[in-house]
Amino acid sequence: MAEAVSFYTFTGIMLMAACSVVANRKPIYSVLSLLVVMFCLAALFVMLGAYFIAALQVLLYAGAVLVLFLFVIMLLNLQPDDAHRAFTMRRTGIVTCLVFFFLIFRILSRHRFEPPLSALAPADSTVESVARLLFTQYVLPFELASFIILAAIVGAVTLSKQRAE
Repeated sequence: MAEAVSFYTFTGIMLMAACSVVANRKPIYSVLSLLVVMFCLAALFVMLGAYFIAALQVLLYAGAVLVLFLFVIMLLNLQPDDAHRAFTMRRTGIVTCLVFFFLIFRILSRHRFEPPLSALAPADSTVESVARLLFTQYVLPFELASFIILAAIVGAVTLSKQRAE
């Protein structure tokens, strides 16, 4: 019973913070809301007994990636004349989130899913086994994620250089 209450509490806080990421007018507040989402997700991983994944969530995403987001936001230095464009993008983001939640709700209401089978056996959830899976079976998504992050950094630098000229 206590686990269910904790699960729904963390999930509710996470959903409210995720909506706050899209709805906030100031990008710094959006990043702080994203930080709350990352910590709630880490708490859910702890509840599942995946302590290593929870630690990675906090260290890599809540630490390194959000610092990178803050760096990009401060590098872009949005001016007040960009407020209308940011408002239009925020409105588009809210509509996209609503459509996404509607589609997820429809999918979940039509199908009855079995609990997902873990790729790792509970006794084999060491750092070595996670790394072995990451660099063998899941190497393509891992590398694609690194290219997406690299493209985001190049795009941010390009946008800031165009503004300076």
